[in-house]
Amino acid sequence: MTPAVCKLVTFDEFAAWRPEGGRYELHDGVIIEMTQPEGDHEDVVGFIARKLTVELDRLNLPYTIPKTALIKPTNSASAYSPDVLILNRPNLVNEPLWKKESTVSYAASIPLVVEVVSTNWDDDYYTKQGKYESIGTPEYWVVDYLGLGAKKFTGNPKQPTISIYQLIDGEYQVTQFRSSNRIISPTFPELNLTAEQIFQAGYLPT
Repeated sequence: MTPAVCKLVTFDEFAAWRPEGGRYELHDGVIIEMTQPEGDHEDVVGFIARKLTVELDRLNLPYTIPKTALIKPTNSASAYSPDVLILNRPNLVNEPLWKKESTVSYAASIPLVVEVVSTNWDDDYYTKQGKYESIGTPEYWVVDYLGLGAKKFTGNPKQPTISIYQLIDGEYQVTQFRSSNRIISPTFPELNLTAEQIFQAGYLPT
């Protein structure tokens, strides 16, 4: 993850500049070019998106999973491109940036966000967790399938961990899942999925 433009820019300038190719985020006015993820990372992202899509259809929820939408906290020169984003379609009419910029800012539009950890793990555990909490996003997953995060997140010794943050009284409370633990998701309480199943998604059969 490297700065693409050194000077500070506004979100409007970022939106006008953002090219169609590549993946970019805005971090406090600095445009960041996201590095191409490894295949294992993309396998985990795809597996989670597939499992959640099945639940959306089964429960007939008015949600969708966009490909390249951004989350922009209000009154902030930041915009993030999550690995998996669940959108509440009925509330998109209230999002002023949705039609032209495919960008959302309100908690009512964002039931669930998933970030799959890469080498820049501190962004997912610290920066984005704080931003999503400030928006009021009800549920946020950090999927650390390689156990890269600090020991307070991944245990001692470090191990693959899924941290699920639930918004309670305006603050995130975290529950961590490892190995054969069944994932407990407030948004999808009937989701039948273990942490290990998600971690194994990155391994190709031999």
